[in-house]
Amino acid sequence: MMCFATQGQSSRDHDRLAFLLEPFHPIDLPFDRNKKLRAGMRVVYEALRRRPDLIVMEGTGVVGGGALLLLRVLGGVPYVVSSGDAVAPFVRSMAPWAAPAAVAYERLLCRLSAGFIGWSPYLVGRALTFGARRAMTAANWSPAAVLGDAGGARVRQRLGIGSDSIVFGIAGTLQWNARRRYCYGLELIRAVRRVDRPDVAVLIVGDGAGRAALEDDAGDQIGVSVFFAGRVPQADVASHLAAMDVASLPQSVDGVGSFRYTMKLSEYLAAGLPVVTGQLPAAYDLDDGWLWRLPGDAPWDERYIAALGHLMDTVTVHEIARRQAAVPRLAPMFDAERQRRAVGAFVQDLLQR
Repeated sequence: MMCFATQGQSSRDHDRLAFLLEPFHPIDLPFDRNKKLRAGMRVVYEALRRRPDLIVMEGTGVVGGGALLLLRVLGGVPYVVSSGDAVAPFVRSMAPWAAPAAVAYERLLCRLSAGFIGWSPYLVGRALTFGARRAMTAANWSPAAVLGDAGGARVRQRLGIGSDSIVFGIAGTLQWNARRRYCYGLELIRAVRRVDRPDVAVLIVGDGAGRAALEDDAGDQIGVSVFFAGRVPQADVASHLAAMDVASLPQSVDGVGSFRYTMKLSEYLAAGLPVVTGQLPAAYDLDDGWLWRLPGDAPWDERYIAALGHLMDTVTVHEIARRQAAVPRLAPMFDAERQRRAVGAFVQDLLQR
């Protein structure tokens, strides 16, 4: 067996793939995302030279996927795709002119695959609709370093957040979407600026090109109701999540957001945080009393921001505590060992087939 991750060997995607396939001891192919064409050619060369029984790709990048399609058509090499995103809707959101090609690529990638591993059941259904022969869900998991409470009070003290404040927070890479004029955390800043309560604050953990835009929007509220922690080491994520009371999971209710379970969701649950999000399929399917669902088509939608501001203005400590008590920290679908066993059975069946 061979495997590779289109995000590269230093990515979380690669870590996921290596963990899930560890019992099979696959040949791990390097994939340099900065030299994608060369990396794709190396995948083709190594697979044709070694003729693996199966090759598994984490991601849906066109170079990696193109290599798999070429191997399948010319060399008869069976492959499995593992993905956390719907390809065509994502491409359409970024470059509408490329959408027809993305639709054709995604359908062909699924149709010619031996199997598909989706990060959510919605992606699995999409792959089966597109012709994947076999499919299963492996929803990812929280890194061990995130589990439990680890010094939230110290983080609040260091950043200057009041010990009695109600903190709405988010953790993630701050990537600026120029087309939407949006970045993770913008919904929190715009909502808290409408709130008069002095005991409500926003904590944004992470860094990236979007941070400057967030700081511009926060203005004079930086250090007052809006706090930036910047990028933190993985070992310190737990303490920053512990400094929050409510976690933001901003996803659009469309073909991009509705299909996803993001990494943040498993981390928030492991930290025992109730979640505020949109009217997503997951927000109904997974909710046992620990979610707030807000109206609006996206986190940059005025209806969503207004509803989030209203929640900040009216939520009580008692209500937050009630929802915190309902958070399933050991949700089976986000259990790493369970997913590895399931993927192992799935791959074994494919190999036998």
